[in-house]
Amino acid sequence: MEFTIKHTWDGLPVGHEPVTIVLKAEDAGLLMEVNAPFFNDPPAPPGEPGKPFSGLWDYEVVEAFFLSDRTERYLEVELCPHGQHLLLLLSGRRRAWKEELPLEFEVTRRKNTWEGKAHLPWNYFPPCTNKFNAFAIHGSGEERKYEALHPVPRHELREGQKPDFHRLEYFKDLNLKGLMGEDWKQPESDIWNSH
Repeated sequence: MEFTIKHTWDGLPVGHEPVTIVLKAEDAGLLMEVNAPFFNDPPAPPGEPGKPFSGLWDYEVVEAFFLSDRTERYLEVELCPHGQHLLLLLSGRRRAWKEELPLEFEVTRRKNTWEGKAHLPWNYFPPCTNKFNAFAIHGSGEERKYEALHPVPRHELREGQKPDFHRLEYFKDLNLKGLMGEDWKQPESDIWNSH
């Protein structure tokens, strides 16, 4: 499955090569591959590459959200070109109950592009995951850019509205059986069962 982030959060075309996200089947979960321009703005977060970094959304990141729309439970995955990551489990809009989950994440950075590979275990996905959205953020100050795979439709924008990646109503269908096979059943998650 391949997704291309071609618009800003409010539906305007992006002014650079778009970010692509590819989801691939793995035995233990999904492989999420990111191909993105490398802006190096803002500079790298002061955390160790390969480790979780709280507040990563304030830096240059590509994010993916995996939602069960029945329960409003979702997995938020944030990947940084400098190697840091942040995974959150949320139960209800913006209500994180588990943060900084470990992640196997590799980054290859070139002068103007970067690639990331994140191995997302099924244990992190909420039961009945069926919706998806993805985002990219870069830039500093007035030049900060917020991009969305499924943006807020132009006709629904309101005066003074700010980007909000937790507008779950704009997420679109994600058919994991299409990726994993029609007989596939999402594995139970002891993390979510413990919540």
